[in-house]
Amino acid sequence: QVQLVESGGGLVQPGGSLRLSCQASRNTSSIYMMGWQRRAAAAPEKRELVAGKTSDGFTRYLDAVKGRFTISRDDSKNTLDLQMDGLFVRDTGVYYCMAIIDGRSYWGQGTQVTVSS
Repeated sequence: QVQLVESGGGLVQPGGSLRLSCQASRNTSSIYMMGWQRRAAAAPEKRELVAGKTSDGFTRYLDAVKGRFTISRDDSKNTLDLQMDGLFVRDTGVYYCMAIIDGRSYWGQGTQVTVSS
């Protein structure tokens, strides 16, 4: 099991930047897959993987965020970050830190990101 706590959401203008952080309650070096999912405001019924990073360094991004978002993890601090640049209104939504352990997914409570002028 793991508890995940997100921080860093907020209100930003289009084109702006935000950095999300996730603090895990356990050593993340043993967690192969961690990532960020979101429920976009335009499609709240769907939770989509925005970015993922494995413990051996493989990264994956949603096509819509490639070149704008950067995921990083620091297993020495048990943290997972998401740097979001060039934000669009369509990036608005609730962002969740997630981890997969023994085939089971865990999520934090989520942090709201609102992109609006």
